[in-house]
Amino acid sequence: MDDENRSQARRRRAYSVGIAIDWFFFVFAGVAALWLAYLSFTETFHVGWWGIPFFVAFWVLLAYLVLPRLHRILTTIYVPDYFIGRTRTSDGLLGDPVNLAFLGEGEQIETALREAGWTKADPVTLASSWRIITSTIQRRSYHQAPVSPLFLFGRQQDFAYQQEVDGNPAQRHHVRFWKCPDGWLLPGGRRVDWLAAGTFDTSVGLSLFTLQVTHRIDADTDVERDHIVSSIRDADPRVVVDVIADFATGYHARNGGGDSIRTDGDLPIVDVRALSAVDA
Repeated sequence: MDDENRSQARRRRAYSVGIAIDWFFFVFAGVAALWLAYLSFTETFHVGWWGIPFFVAFWVLLAYLVLPRLHRILTTIYVPDYFIGRTRTSDGLLGDPVNLAFLGEGEQIETALREAGWTKADPVTLASSWRIITSTIQRRSYHQAPVSPLFLFGRQQDFAYQQEVDGNPAQRHHVRFWKCPDGWLLPGGRRVDWLAAGTFDTSVGLSLFTLQVTHRIDADTDVERDHIVSSIRDADPRVVVDVIADFATGYHARNGGGDSIRTDGDLPIVDVRALSAVDA
């Protein structure tokens, strides 16, 4: 018995040492990135017009390396890892509110969305990212434009759908979907198959928290939530909608890009189980 206890103690120590080493390099990488950005910024004052490329390099380092790294360090410490009705960004920041739930298979949800005039978003790749940049600059339609990853249940969305507005990819309705883990229940005990987060992109701008180029969203997320529900229900009368009133406390907050968001806390549950996956 003593040998078994000693063996367990050694495993705990090894585990603790591994965690400590991992955290050291995690924090060291953040500090090193911050120092590199600082050096790039200070050099811009010593090289005249050549400082412009240095300033661009400073912005790239700050927006895409330093600030995301610092956010990941801090949010690992203080942002809850359990369900609180909010998505998370890849940097760990609280993202868009979870404002929809669905009953049914993924194929049935996609059928309902296609019938309602929604288009499935392309995955984020180098090619699709470049295409949405050029389409936005040229104000050229891109109905399948990708959406940035948001995380729920520790993973990014399973799929996303959108509706472009007036052929302008800078403005669009969009909604992300996550499959709920087996046996998972909503707070209060209600069982659903999928959760979703729907918001409306109003323009392209810079993130308040990371300075990255991103879409800005409309603050009234309830309007987008209700638009998604009504478009699906209007397209097929077999769709049934139930609403959990005051599922979450109504609040004003900001998402991961720094945009204001507000909601009344209601959670519509959209039942598409009567639809066939091949209806569309």
